[in-house]
Amino acid sequence: MSNLKRYLVEREISGIGGMSIVELCGAARASNQAITKLGPNIQWQHSYVAGDKTFCIYLADSEETIRRHGELSGIPVSKVTEVSQTIDPITANN
Repeated sequence: MSNLKRYLVEREISGIGGMSIVELCGAARASNQAITKLGPNIQWQHSYVAGDKTFCIYLADSEETIRRHGELSGIPVSKVTEVSQTIDPITANN
């Protein structure tokens, strides 16, 4: 497996905030199927649903792999940002 980087993937999906759990499960299945096709170069960690957007955290070898995932899953990618560092409450203790 190559060295994976963390990405924040923003997707604009009209009405997603009002989707039922069944509809969201369908989107998750489409994502998982695309990941299976792409192999070990991508991992989906989790997503936040807010209004008409999702903010998804992925590990991947490149932005191109993220965009290919969007094409295969049918879930459009609006913006991809590589995450350079993370901080949390424990960071203050360093």
